[in-house]
Amino acid sequence: MKPAWDSLMAEFKDSKTVLVADVDCTAAGKPLCDQAGVKGYPTIKYGDPASMEDYKGGRDEKALKEFAKGLKPSCSPSNIDLCDDEKKAEIARLQAMPEVALDALVQEKEKLLEESEALFKSEVEKLQAAYEKLSKDKEATAAQVKESGLGLIKAVKALKASGKSEL
Repeated sequence: MKPAWDSLMAEFKDSKTVLVADVDCTAAGKPLCDQAGVKGYPTIKYGDPASMEDYKGGRDEKALKEFAKGLKPSCSPSNIDLCDDEKKAEIARLQAMPEVALDALVQEKEKLLEESEALFKSEVEKLQAAYEKLSKDKEATAAQVKESGLGLIKAVKALKASGKSEL
């Protein structure tokens, strides 16, 4: 992916509206990565710097270029002119709130995300355990069926079907 990303950075180097960059999350870029919620590498993020979104598309050069070409400024407090009336009203409501209230809202929403992630992981662990049990049960059943003479039964059936007599 690195060569494709480097090519994309070169192509958008002079763009006034799209920034394509890479950040070393293991070194000086760690605080930025922590702020953006980067948990694994490589991670591709896009959008408003204060509220980055996860990129979920293809990672080859063609897919990355196609996605980047579609990027444009979007509605945000710093681009209020791009917002519809409903979003403008929501931004105004939030801007009127004290910082303490905004912090509480952020914490509330992040807690919901954390709870959702915890539930997801817990349920995946249950699914994994169920899968492992079903897999072992299937293997045990297959072994029992084979040990009970399935091969011999099939051999006798084949001999009868061929019309040959026994030895």
